[in-house]
Amino acid sequence: MMGMLPKTTNDQIRSIPIDCGSPIIISDADEVLVVFMARFESFLKYHGNYFNWSSFKLTGNVRRLSDDYIFSQKEVFSLLDNFFETETATLDAVPGANEALQYLSSRAQIIILSNVPAAYHTDRKVCLTKHGMDYPLIVNSGPKGPAVKAISGKTHAPTFFIDDSPANIKSVANAANHVRRIHFVHDPRLAKLIGPAPDSHYRSDFWIRTKNIIDEELTAAGF
Repeated sequence: MMGMLPKTTNDQIRSIPIDCGSPIIISDADEVLVVFMARFESFLKYHGNYFNWSSFKLTGNVRRLSDDYIFSQKEVFSLLDNFFETETATLDAVPGANEALQYLSSRAQIIILSNVPAAYHTDRKVCLTKHGMDYPLIVNSGPKGPAVKAISGKTHAPTFFIDDSPANIKSVANAANHVRRIHFVHDPRLAKLIGPAPDSHYRSDFWIRTKNIIDEELTAAGF
């Protein structure tokens, strides 16, 4: 299922001026531009919980230290909301992200597409700006394919999509198969739990390699 483009996401996309002749790089934020898992793990420990690291998913891995109780999906979502409320504005940057995007921004338009809850749009923007990544930010909900299709449809030039989620990579493959897809997972512990997304063109967990991939493809395409 491709899903539908949420109106709030579409409104944000329409508000961004896009040059139809310029390449576009659409990047996720958590575990791509900002460090999510390490901070989430610290947050869990502070509240007497821990992350089990048995799979890529959050639900099933969040447990209580005292008795190993496994939190339900509803309880995990509640913890996540608390986490986003207290931590979103102060997350650390993924090493090399700012420098790579600064370089690539001379060759392409950068757009950040994040599934952080809409209530924390401002906090996410503050965090990214603090780390030198003051690019247009779109807050989305659900699969990212429809949003990437809408964005990439505004240019005749190559579009790249970078995300840690195989589900989002697949969503983009289904909705906008022409978009070049890079599967990126910063945390090495998380990266070990999952192989390259089957629907990705590349798996690259470091920004120097990611920058080089995009740089070489743009040059090959004549941009």
